[in-house]
Amino acid sequence: MGRRNITQVSDFILMGLTDSEEIRLVLFTLFLLIYLMTVLGNVGMILIIYLDSRLHTPMYFFLSHLSFLDLSYSSVITPKTLDNLLTSKQNISYLNCFTQMSFFVFLGATECFLLSSMAYDRHAAICSPLYYPIVMSTRRCCSLVFGCYLMGFMDSFVNGLCMSRLHFCKSNIIFHFFCDLSPILALSCTDTHDIEIIISTFAGSSLVLSLLTIAVSYVSIVSTILKITSTSSKQKAFSTCASHLLGVTVFYGTMIFTYLKPNKSYSLGKDQIASVFYTIVIPMLNPLIYSLRNKEVKNALSRVVQKTK
Repeated sequence: MGRRNITQVSDFILMGLTDSEEIRLVLFTLFLLIYLMTVLGNVGMILIIYLDSRLHTPMYFFLSHLSFLDLSYSSVITPKTLDNLLTSKQNISYLNCFTQMSFFVFLGATECFLLSSMAYDRHAAICSPLYYPIVMSTRRCCSLVFGCYLMGFMDSFVNGLCMSRLHFCKSNIIFHFFCDLSPILALSCTDTHDIEIIISTFAGSSLVLSLLTIAVSYVSIVSTILKITSTSSKQKAFSTCASHLLGVTVFYGTMIFTYLKPNKSYSLGKDQIASVFYTIVIPMLNPLIYSLRNKEVKNALSRVVQKTK
């Protein structure tokens, strides 16, 4: 971010979700409870996977990184949101705002690619069970996870490079509860057309590539499952994918609703509700989605608890 771009605006004001003191107190309490459950659920998931050797498999290796991303994702947004809800000070410095946005893009893009890697893992487990240990070797798993973080970093880097070219010389009021792309672009007194095209191209490419990987993997998975004659085997195969499919649907559904549309169609109310869902609520839901219907996680939790006694 060049110094010449930090003009008259040295900080921003986050308008938040509401001006009502009563509603802000209710939202503070609700978001605090959700955040505590997010921290407890994701840290708990990481610890269970780490402490129980039976969960040292590719699927749970990816799941531990998903929990780490969800925990980080929520921690980038929620603490500042809680601070703004509780106090009248809603300022955020230029540097902190763009740091928050960079981490938000990095973690979000990384999670997209991680979800596609998890789909590839399920594809290998169901479509090529005999070769699964070879296909999903430790080296392959580490390479996939590294690739996810690398792609996330590249998206964040390009986003940061484009946003650093903006000039803010008018209003510094962000009509949102965190530093998101659309409301910040709306504040710029620079022509944002080219920047929006570049950001949309990179973000859209990441989204399409990850969704295409997931779609191809599940088409092959469904095709393989339909060939299975045993009903119990079919149900078992479907159950191993159900949690991941639900997580993918929830995550991508809200992301597509919020971002795959023109910047001019940004709607304060609807987009804020969607943003609350994927930045604050979804990181809490993922540990529940992947554990409540999962006997292996429940059994692992029982074994860990017994060891500590």
